[in-house]
Amino acid sequence: MTSQYGLPTDKTYARAGFGAAVDRGARPAIVVVDLTNGFTDPDAPTGADLTDVVAATSDLITAGRAAGVPVVFTTIAYTPAETESVVWLRKAPGMAALREGSPAVAIDDRLPRTDADHLITKKGASAFFGTTLAALLAGLTVDTAVVCGATTSGCVRATAVDAVQSGFSVLVPRECVGDRAAGPHDANLFDIQAKYGDVIDVREAIEYLNGLRGDAVTAR
Repeated sequence: MTSQYGLPTDKTYARAGFGAAVDRGARPAIVVVDLTNGFTDPDAPTGADLTDVVAATSDLITAGRAAGVPVVFTTIAYTPAETESVVWLRKAPGMAALREGSPAVAIDDRLPRTDADHLITKKGASAFFGTTLAALLAGLTVDTAVVCGATTSGCVRATAVDAVQSGFSVLVPRECVGDRAAGPHDANLFDIQAKYGDVIDVREAIEYLNGLRGDAVTAR
């Protein structure tokens, strides 16, 4: 790939000073963005087949639990009134199918969710915008957000951007995020890696969490 300057893209980004590694903190949280039926069921209007993403995220959560790492799930859900008033839905009217209380907004039951996990309901793309997520993570003294979920080009990217802007290091395990098409997925992973966080293999993410066992993270 060549940039507008005629240089290979990687050299253009390196010249701009992008792509440095982020800190892997001692107190991470796993943020699972919108792995709800409305996104993981390919028969849903807003969905895609994210079976592999759900499986990889489940493995990550299991490793996190063993290290005492908190898990935060998000869902996006609208009341009937909000489907008429939220401006985003004028651009993406299909999202109005994500009604509060419907099966579409329930967390995919293939994920190992427990009563100890946190749940944030949001109205926009970012898990931080208009929610208590930043305060929740601060209260848990979290320093690193391990972001999973759907979609890579939408809610995952928006959450990664807001996470780093809120003062958290960002890690995105590539097998734990998915989208409706490969092009937007790949482009946004490239951009996250360049500017907002580290895009890593899920195996590396699990090794990172395994390395926290017995550390201060378990004292929450």
